[in-house]
Amino acid sequence: MWLLRLLAVLTLIAVAGGVVCYLLTRNAKYLQLSWRLFRYALIVALLVFSLLILERVAVIPF
Repeated sequence: MWLLRLLAVLTLIAVAGGVVCYLLTRNAKYLQLSWRLFRYALIVALLVFSLLILERVAVIPF
């Protein structure tokens, strides 16, 4: 779980860094990179959360 938190923080730093680079240089590639990274991170987060929910629902208690 700590690995997921670390990846979330690193992703947040990368997205914020891309936005800051865009604001400093006005180069649209930084904003596109940040948006793409945010979308992929959101998809991965939703997949992880859905697996956690599925684990709660589908596991048959012994």
